[in-house]
Amino acid sequence: MSFNAERFISEKIEELRREIGGAKAFAATSGGVDSTVSAVLAHRAIGARLTVGFLDDGLMREGEPEAVVSRLRGMGLNAKLYDVREPFFRALKGLTDPEEKRKAFREAFYRTLSETARKEGAEYLVQGTIAADVLETKGGVKTQHNVLDQIGIPSFKEYGFKVLEPLVTLLKPEVRLVGERLGLPKDMYGRRPFPGPALALRVIGEITPERVETVRKATKIVEEGTQDLECFQAFAVLLNDRATGVVNGKRRYGEIVVIRAVDSKDALTASPTKMEWGRLEAIRDRILREIPSVIKVLYDLTPKPPSTIEYI
Repeated sequence: MSFNAERFISEKIEELRREIGGAKAFAATSGGVDSTVSAVLAHRAIGARLTVGFLDDGLMREGEPEAVVSRLRGMGLNAKLYDVREPFFRALKGLTDPEEKRKAFREAFYRTLSETARKEGAEYLVQGTIAADVLETKGGVKTQHNVLDQIGIPSFKEYGFKVLEPLVTLLKPEVRLVGERLGLPKDMYGRRPFPGPALALRVIGEITPERVETVRKATKIVEEGTQDLECFQAFAVLLNDRATGVVNGKRRYGEIVVIRAVDSKDALTASPTKMEWGRLEAIRDRILREIPSVIKVLYDLTPKPPSTIEYI
């Protein structure tokens, strides 16, 4: 049976209205498709009793926190920005193992989120978990930060609120269709995916503010260089190793940035985007010119599987 987005929207709004009752709710959003669609559904259900929160963990893209909050406010949502960088960098300090970093981020996310939501008087958390998040976490592929109850972590007992996940049965194409039917602009419902742990997934090795800033700059360059390209995701990754280079005739040991672009429909499988050489050269040249610490730029040709789309 084909997916009926209009029926789904009507049913989920009524479901959220029934579950939340007369209480307040808090929707955590990063500006991505999943969390934005969830927030809009909850807003349609309970209106001003919903606070839409953007947790600025210091791991987002350049200018993103302010831009997302401003846009959501322009849509009539009660959106607020919270500066929570310190607890996240403290939780991630010294960690290099991918799963340890993912789990540390999840713990910092929910601890910070629960404290913030309680200050707003919220009893419920609305979040944009989708089916792929649960499948990958339960399947042991990688820990998604927004999966709790499905893997035996009781959200109410651990963090003091009930989690509502209106999109948890959907895959990305269906979420986009729901966003379209909700009347969201195409650049919102069609936006490329961006992970909840954000740039933390794109720094191999220890996560520090300085290393995040490097990958933030590289990410901006990659995204701007591929904005007219039809692909599922395109981003930059900072490796932990270093490479030898020659600058002004002198040997220099510098950082390595990887460009990653993939084609996919549901994020469960993906193939590398066949990007023309001239585009890659232009992106490479900007990275080397604008980020002097980088000495080598690579392009990732690996499909999923065996690779995941992200690096951590």
